[in-house]
Amino acid sequence: MDMRTDARTEVPTEGRGATLAPPEAGARGHSTGLFRSFFMGGFECASFRHNDGRRLDLLQSTRHDIHAAQDYLALQRHGIRSVRDGVRWHRMETSPGYYDWSSFLPMLRAASRTGTQPIWDLFHYGWPDGLDIWSAAFVERFARFAGALAQVVRDETDEQPFYCPINEISFMSWAAGQMGHFYPSCVGRGPEMKRQLVRASIAAIDAIRGVAPNARIVQAEPIYQVYPEFPKDADEAAVQYRAQYEACDMLIGKMAPELGGAPAYLDILGVNYYPYNQWFLNGRTIFLGDPLYRPFRQLLTQAWQRYRRPIFIAETGAEADQRAPWFNYVCDESFAAMDAGVPLEGICLYPVTDYPGWDNDRHCETGLLGYAAPDGTREVCSAVADALVAQQLRRLPARPPGRVLEFADLRVAP
Repeated sequence: MDMRTDARTEVPTEGRGATLAPPEAGARGHSTGLFRSFFMGGFECASFRHNDGRRLDLLQSTRHDIHAAQDYLALQRHGIRSVRDGVRWHRMETSPGYYDWSSFLPMLRAASRTGTQPIWDLFHYGWPDGLDIWSAAFVERFARFAGALAQVVRDETDEQPFYCPINEISFMSWAAGQMGHFYPSCVGRGPEMKRQLVRASIAAIDAIRGVAPNARIVQAEPIYQVYPEFPKDADEAAVQYRAQYEACDMLIGKMAPELGGAPAYLDILGVNYYPYNQWFLNGRTIFLGDPLYRPFRQLLTQAWQRYRRPIFIAETGAEADQRAPWFNYVCDESFAAMDAGVPLEGICLYPVTDYPGWDNDRHCETGLLGYAAPDGTREVCSAVADALVAQQLRRLPARPPGRVLEFADLRVAP
């Protein structure tokens, strides 16, 4: 995404030639069927305020909020039945403790009606106006909101719910708390914000489980690689590299135990990875093809080894003519990690539709699906669609000679 390309430079490094122990000696990693489809689609749902006060609402600007059913059915035509989607807290809690679900219920019902399995992001960088993110009230109100929404979902459907309480605690803390790229536009308060968002996530998880004990919880965090450009920067680069794990370490109680973390708060780990997730400390991006570029399979394996939780790629994608090549690279690396024993549960194309850029509203061609026409239809990117079919076929079990491939095979292959 355009803002992230410019902004996300908090990353660090481990040794360039680091050798990872095999995840599980000899065994090939298999997904357990946690999601209805291994390949997933994610709808861009950022809702933060820019420093000038302008609020983004990507669900509205992509028109997914009013075309959710059509979008879900469009993805199903490509074998995608599990999605990441979002709710907009700022539109639902119009005054403290009062909730208007009118922007959410049509999407929830569309998912149920189409047989789509959603993972609902409850906080994608945005919250109600007038609420101080640094206050105890923020934690309390977010928990009440999460519990109230979980009750709505429980009343509407018997399906097991999936929630991502706070998307990318690490990135939000860095972008809005450390660097001042968007509201609350703070500088130097990143570690403080990270702890506050962990408190809020823990409180929200408790509230959700109080309503729906069977709910599954996703923590979606970026993974990345950073190298020191000069020997004198090695220590700082190492500190920044380790920072990518701090949010999850806090959630499980390994770090800052006073926040109340415990192993149960890390249920499913989602890792977010883009073409610009490797760079030199305070320097240039390291792109795929550079001799220093660390294979994605290593980063993925390292995250799984650290936490040993169900894991999936919660966001990945590129723009324009790089969409299909990048997707193929991520799939190649993911399957290699699975062959080495990582039980990867899925890969989510994100964003799965084109969207207007965060900073300048430019047309970001990131999706399998394009902008919505007035009738809700979206043009399909044929290169991504073809790549998706090819990668789905790689996951099929061996078929007896003469057996015809059925479309259902693309969805249910283990």
